[in-house]
Amino acid sequence: MSSNIVLKRGLNIPIKGAADRKVLRKVEPGLVAVNPTVFKGLVPRLLVREGDPVAAGSPVLMDKDRPGILLTSPVSGTVKEIVRGEKRRLLAVLIESDGKGTAVDFGACNPAALSREEAAALLLKSGLWGGIISRPYGVVADPEAAPKAIFISAFSTAPLAPDTEFTLGDDAEAVQAGVRLLSRLTDGGVHLCLNAATYSASPFHKIEGAIVHTVSGPHPAGNVGVQISHISPIRRGETVWTVPVQIVAAMGRLVLSGKLSLMRKIALTGPAAEEPAYIEALPGTPVADLVKPEGNVRIIDGDVLSGTILGADGFTGLFTDQITLIREGREKEYFGWAKPFRPKLFSSSPCYFSWLTPRKKYDMDTNLHGGPRAFVETKCFSDVTPMDIFPIYLIKACLAGEIEKMEKFGIYEVLPEDLALCDYVDPSKNDIQAIIASGIDLMIKEMA
Repeated sequence: MSSNIVLKRGLNIPIKGAADRKVLRKVEPGLVAVNPTVFKGLVPRLLVREGDPVAAGSPVLMDKDRPGILLTSPVSGTVKEIVRGEKRRLLAVLIESDGKGTAVDFGACNPAALSREEAAALLLKSGLWGGIISRPYGVVADPEAAPKAIFISAFSTAPLAPDTEFTLGDDAEAVQAGVRLLSRLTDGGVHLCLNAATYSASPFHKIEGAIVHTVSGPHPAGNVGVQISHISPIRRGETVWTVPVQIVAAMGRLVLSGKLSLMRKIALTGPAAEEPAYIEALPGTPVADLVKPEGNVRIIDGDVLSGTILGADGFTGLFTDQITLIREGREKEYFGWAKPFRPKLFSSSPCYFSWLTPRKKYDMDTNLHGGPRAFVETKCFSDVTPMDIFPIYLIKACLAGEIEKMEKFGIYEVLPEDLALCDYVDPSKNDIQAIIASGIDLMIKEMA
């Protein structure tokens, strides 16, 4: 049964630099990277050598522990370099594109006519299985497992998040096919969550074969973890799979055409972006082909709350749909705590006058305006966490490494991104997401 979820707790960050609804250009990279480090729980093993020819959809890497899970090339060309880090850790496979677009033909098919085994085999061979994330813990899904449900969030409320209706509005047929394909993998149904504010105009509200929910409220209303907690909370021993909507579209294009097609619109956003808009590019595209920032600018893969830092020589990943540019805030402010009038700064509390200008957008930077210190017991974490958990107690349990208390206070329900706002509002300036991530790693180690 569908539902209408109204969330009151949370916070929208009023930052400048939202992308205009236009495509600046299409990037055809000469070099792309297949990056296994973005797939949690996957231990990569090489299937190619330098100099080997590949086609789009050809296997490049496999999971050592689950050999059926493959990572495939997004382009045709030649393997140029195998990049390794410390202790020979495999970081990336660099592929030089030949520009021919040669692709493996997996065969077009009707997803509704496939069995579960056939649907899983298609996703495994194409390399798209890596886009299915299993909760709890946020690891790549186990093909042998049976989730109680699959969740898709078709919108995001993160700061400067891309407009899904613009990026995938022309791909509604592919999203529909992707939903039908995913429905073959579970008996619990596919749950599709839409923004209540734009539901009637959304190209996805007529999707068939899914249980459609509408969600309204401030960030993190668009987080799939928050949606799961209100629709089908995860208990011990249960598994739920989630799939980003851009991966669902790629799955749909796979069954409609029989070929792997990962091209997507990536939003270039942030106060330091020269022209915030969209660029069409493949995952694995060099950052230098997308942006060339000037000055002291941080490049973030994702949003400012939960994204990861990219160097100017980095590459995008399979899940990249947003690049954020924000100035490095290295200026020191003396006696800032004693300044009541700070019109250029935003605060989540009424201690500044930003609450008088709710529509104003701010030119934010990376400055923390303070340093880490001992935890201060306040209700600020609960105010921005619209889930039935106890965030402050969960955070402390993760710090202490107490598994029973982590289970009691909601570790199965969250990933670090679900508590990203706690980072922002924390008066003690602690890295809350890193603390939650360490707790999840401990759970994987001890509960496996």
